[in-house]
Amino acid sequence: MSVNKVILLGYVGQDPRVKYFDAGSAVATFSLATTERGYTLANGTQIPDRTEWHNIVASNRWAEIVDKYVHKGERLYLEGKIRTRSYSDQSGAMRYITEIYVDYMEMLSSKGANPGAGASASGQPAMGQQQQPVAGQPQQAQQAQPIQDNPADDLPF
Repeated sequence: MSVNKVILLGYVGQDPRVKYFDAGSAVATFSLATTERGYTLANGTQIPDRTEWHNIVASNRWAEIVDKYVHKGERLYLEGKIRTRSYSDQSGAMRYITEIYVDYMEMLSSKGANPGAGASASGQPAMGQQQQPVAGQPQQAQQAQPIQDNPADDLPF
């Protein structure tokens, strides 16, 4: 089995399925669609959009975050590893499945689209967006403090 790093930016195709186990671990699975935009060649030939579907697997803490905040239609940024596994189906034919195992994730959908959207799973703001409070975490002041007049700060250099 070979492991390769991958970065994906796409849309969740279905609500995630999350399984919790007695040992306290969790696994979430869902599909993610990425699209390569179509274009027109110099000779006028049009190349259509090409959409690829990816099987995503998130485990433990990432699975819990997916369970709370990720829904169908969410725009996600993912970093992970590509893993391909094989199995025999009922007729004995060998089947292969390729999955992306999440190492890092950010939710990029607009704030109003879904609760919790716009904050990364690690608690850091998504690109260009304000951080949303995450349940169970203390809310921190988001606004900059006003500049105070301090005579020591009036240095000539």
